[in-house]
Amino acid sequence: MRHRVSHRKLGRVTEHRIAMLRNQASALIKYEHIETTMPKAKELRPFVERIITIAKRGLAAGDTNARTLHARRLVLRDIQDRDVVSKLFDTIAPRFEARPGGYTRILRLGYRRGDSAEVAQIELVGSEYDPNADKDAADKVQAGKPKGVGGRLRAAANRLRGKKAEASEGEAAEGEAPAKKAKPARTKAKSAKSDTRGKAKTTAAPRKAGGS
Repeated sequence: MRHRVSHRKLGRVTEHRIAMLRNQASALIKYEHIETTMPKAKELRPFVERIITIAKRGLAAGDTNARTLHARRLVLRDIQDRDVVSKLFDTIAPRFEARPGGYTRILRLGYRRGDSAEVAQIELVGSEYDPNADKDAADKVQAGKPKGVGGRLRAAANRLRGKKAEASEGEAAEGEAPAKKAKPARTKAKSAKSDTRGKAKTTAAPRKAGGS
């Protein structure tokens, strides 16, 4: 029985599990959305929300008694990237200033093909992340390009036809050249000797003596 057990082990020892959560929290604050498995997302949610709450309290207290500096040092225990910490205090914490918790959102994405693990996307609320934005931009870029081998062949054929049409128009403008007379087709002359190669010789039956 799992009475009073509040956290998942995730198949890792304590040190490895904490390091993994710190790395995921840093990536989530930096990119504002990451994809991971569902159990990891559920463990990451309270971990990163606690960090955001510390940053909010530090900003709310102001610079009196160095509360903001103390909050930065508390966050730096878990996130060692100073650029990410700066983004947390400058952008993300002010965004959630009037929000009493619930800074993250978990979206289920289905199951992974290799091991059938449930995959989820965890993102910060208010990030306005559009998962299809990159795909739409790529589609717009590829819209003018031919798709597949057949499309490239058709495009090349159209270019050749255009060049031929331009060349014919140029010749018509300069004046048509006199048409060349067609040469008569060559005919094979029959040789005097008949070719008997490959033909079997005919044999005649011998006549009887004193014939009729």
